Amino acid sequence: MRVIDLTYTIAEDMPVYPGTERPILAQANTIEKDGFKETLLTMFSHTGTHMDAPAHLFPGKSTLDGMPIEQFVGKAFVIDCAGLKEGERITMEFINRDRALADEAEFILFRLGWDKYWGTDLYFGDYPHIDDEVIEFLLESDKKGVGLDVIGIDPIADENLTIHKRLLANKEIVVIENLRNLELCGKGLFTFFALPLKYLNSDGSPIRAIAILDE
Repeated sequence: MRVIDLTYTIAEDMPVYPGTERPILAQANTIEKDGFKETLLTMFSHTGTHMDAPAHLFPGKSTLDGMPIEQFVGKAFVIDCAGLKEGERITMEFINRDRALADEAEFILFRLGWDKYWGTDLYFGDYPHIDDEVIEFLLESDKKGVGLDVIGIDPIADENLTIHKRLLANKEIVVIENLRNLELCGKGLFTFFALPLKYLNSDGSPIRAIAILDE
């Protein structure tokens, strides 16, 4: 068994979505003063490697704490789109290359290779995004989730969050952003864990995302 960490470390100097404040990790207690160490974490619910629930955009829709735990675990498949250039689209051509595996997977993870830009201005550039046919494929095949190694599933210029809205409006699906190390997951199916914090009425949450490969 091989376990791969697909998660960024939360830190005060980490990249965050434009307009969002960076996390604060404050020393609330110290060993020297209090006999133990404790950290006060202050951050937005969509910080770092994180997950969006339907409630992120639609009042009354599912929250992460209201979803069954099975929603966050399943068979995943990485689709390699790293050859795409800025502004290009992820089409069904990429999915159809390994359609049988894509159909069987419960999570589709798109590798754009954008994690190499983490910590630079290029990370917030015109990264590729999925087209209308891919959105329909994800919805019609009842996937548990879709993930990418970019800061958002929508183009960063789309303030309307069009793709988010189409995915989350009427389906129990989660959107996972800011993944990393997807190139280490191989070319087959693997077990994927994307576990959010369980807080009340959660519209989103940082997650610990891991891949487990049978080797």
